[in-house]
Amino acid sequence: MNDGGVGAREPVREKNAPPERLLNETKVPRASPADRLARALLKAVGNPPIGIAVAGETFTAQQDDVVATIRVRDHATLIKLLLYPELNFGDAYADGSIVVEGDLVRLLEAGMRARRHARAPGVVRRIAGLLDAGRANTLTGSRDNIHHHYDLGNDFYKLWLDPEMVYTCAYFPDRNATLEEAQLAKLDYVCRKLQLRSGDRLIEAGCGWGALALHAAARFGAKVKAFNISREQIVFARERAQALGVQDRVEFIDDDYRNMSSRCDAFVSVGMLEHVGRDNYGELGRAIDRCLTDSGRGLIHSIGQDQPHPFNPWIVKRIFPGAYPPALREMMEIFEPWRLSVLDVENLRSHYALTVEHWLKRFEAHRDLVQAMYDESFVRAWRFYLSGSIAGFRTGELQLFQVLFNRSGHEAAWTRDHLYKNAE
Repeated sequence: MNDGGVGAREPVREKNAPPERLLNETKVPRASPADRLARALLKAVGNPPIGIAVAGETFTAQQDDVVATIRVRDHATLIKLLLYPELNFGDAYADGSIVVEGDLVRLLEAGMRARRHARAPGVVRRIAGLLDAGRANTLTGSRDNIHHHYDLGNDFYKLWLDPEMVYTCAYFPDRNATLEEAQLAKLDYVCRKLQLRSGDRLIEAGCGWGALALHAAARFGAKVKAFNISREQIVFARERAQALGVQDRVEFIDDDYRNMSSRCDAFVSVGMLEHVGRDNYGELGRAIDRCLTDSGRGLIHSIGQDQPHPFNPWIVKRIFPGAYPPALREMMEIFEPWRLSVLDVENLRSHYALTVEHWLKRFEAHRDLVQAMYDESFVRAWRFYLSGSIAGFRTGELQLFQVLFNRSGHEAAWTRDHLYKNAE
C-alpha cells in the first residue's frame, strides 16, 4: 500500500522534461536591440567609463566613475558608431546626431585610454585603411589639402589665435603665462636653438602667417626666405612685413618646399611636416640637402606619435586632408640619406595640450560669431577637433617633437645654456 493513500502516486512527467523547479522560475527578459548595440559598441572601444543613452535607456560598461554620457538620437546612429566609431563619432557629433552630457574633453580622453586595449576585427581595419586613403600630397594635392584648412579665412583664425597668428605649439616657460607670452617665447626658443646670428640666411618651409620669419628677421637680424602654399597666409604675412619695416629682410614665397633651391645657413620648419606625408620625406630631405651649407643647421617641429599608426580618419577627412604625424624613427627618413646628424630631440606635448586649451577657450568665447560665419555644424566640428587635440596630447596619443640637426661631423653647441640664459 502507498503511505500517501489513494492518488498519492508521483505524477507522470514527459520524457526529458525539465525539473519542476525550473519550470516555475521567472524567465530573464531578453536584452533589447539598443542594449545589445550599446554594449557591443562599448566593448569595441575598450569599455571606457562612459554612458550611452538611447531610446530612454542608459548603458555603461562600468558602474562607477562615469565621466560623461553620449545621448544617441536613434538606433541607426548607434549602428554607424559601432561599424566605424573613429570616423562616424565625429560626424555624428558635428551634425547633432549625438549629444555629449558632460565634459567633451574628458570623454575623449577616456575613450583614447580605453581603446588601447581594444582590437578592431581584421576586416574592419582593412576597410578603414581603404576609406582613410585621403588625398595624396603631390604638388597639386598638397595645395588643395592646405587650401581646405588654412584658407578658411583670416578673420576666422583671428578670433581665437594670438595677434601674431601663430597656429602651432606655444612654449610656456611658466604655466601661468598668457598665450601671447608663450607664443613669443616659442618663436624665440626656436631661433635660439638654431643659434641665429645677424646676417644668417634662413629658409623656412611652411611659414604659416609669417610670425617666425618676421621674428627671426626683426629680432635676430636673419635674412629669410619663407615658403608657403596658402594664399591667405602669404597675403597676411607680406602685409605684416611691410608694417614692421622688415620687407627687405623677409621674402614670402608662394611655392612648395620641393622647389626650394637657394643656399642657406639655417633651415626651419614648424608645423609643416604633418602635411608632407611619409612618402615625401625623401623629397623634403633632398630639398634640405640642396639648400643647406656645409656648416648649416636646421630644426623641424612637428606633431608626432610614439608608434607609426594611421592618423585619426575623421581628422584626415574633415579637418586636415593628407595629414600624418610621424613617429620619431619615421622622421629619420628625412635625415639619414643625406648624412644629417640629429643633435637634440625635445618633446613638448604638454605645452601643446595647454596651447589648445587656450585656443578652445577663445573659440568658445566667439562661437556665435563663428556660427554666423559658417553654421552650427562647423562650430561643433571644430569644437570636436580642438577638444580631441587636447585629449590626444594629454593622453600621449599625440606628441610634439622638436628635432635639431646639422651636417654630419660639424660642431654643435657645447651645452644648452644658450636656450635658457638671458631669455626674455
